[in-house]
Amino acid sequence: MKEFWNQRYSEEGYKYGKSPNSFLKEELPKLEPGKILFIGEGEGRNAVFAAVLGWQVDAMDFSEEAKRKAEKLAEEFGVKINYRTEDFSTYVPQENFYDAAGIFFIHQDEEIKTKLFQRVINSVKSSGKIIFECFEKEQINYSSGGPKDTSFMYTLDDVKKLFGSISFDKLSKEKIMLNEGKGHEGEAIVVRFVGTK
Repeated sequence: MKEFWNQRYSEEGYKYGKSPNSFLKEELPKLEPGKILFIGEGEGRNAVFAAVLGWQVDAMDFSEEAKRKAEKLAEEFGVKINYRTEDFSTYVPQENFYDAAGIFFIHQDEEIKTKLFQRVINSVKSSGKIIFECFEKEQINYSSGGPKDTSFMYTLDDVKKLFGSISFDKLSKEKIMLNEGKGHEGEAIVVRFVGTK
C-alpha cells in the first residue's frame, strides 16, 4: 500500500490539486484557529489551507512522496506545517491536544479505521471539532474516485457507529461534484459530518 501511494504521489503535479477540500473550506473558517490534526493528508492541500487561516497544523500520512509534496506546497504558500510519515495501524496522536481534526477520504479496512478514528477522537480536546468527508458506498457506481471495494467506504450508520462517542452537529449523504485534481473529478456520493467532542 505504501509503495502504491509513493508511486501515485511521485507523478508530475498534484494528484488531488492544490485547493482544499470544499467541505473543509466551508466548515473550517467557522472555527477559531488553534491546533489541528489531519490524518491521511496526502499532498498537503488541506493542511496548507488551515495554516493559511492561522491554524497550527500537524499532518500525517504513510507516503514519503506525499510529505515531500506537502512541504513544497507549504513553502509555496509561505506557511509551516508539521508533517510526519506514519503507519495508520500504529499511529497514536497526543491525547486531548487538538482543537480540531480533519478526516478526508480515508478508506481503510474496518479494523484499521475503527482504531484510527478512536485515536483521532481521543486526540481532540473536549469541545473540539472533527470534520469528515469520505465516499459513501454508492460511490462504487461512479468513476470520480475512491476504492473499488464497498467495505472500504461508508454509510451514514457506519459513521454514527464509528463516531458514536461524540455529538453530531451535521451528518449527511450528498451527491456532489468533485473537482480535486485528476484523482477526484466528476459526480460523487459522499458522507459529510461535523462532530463535537
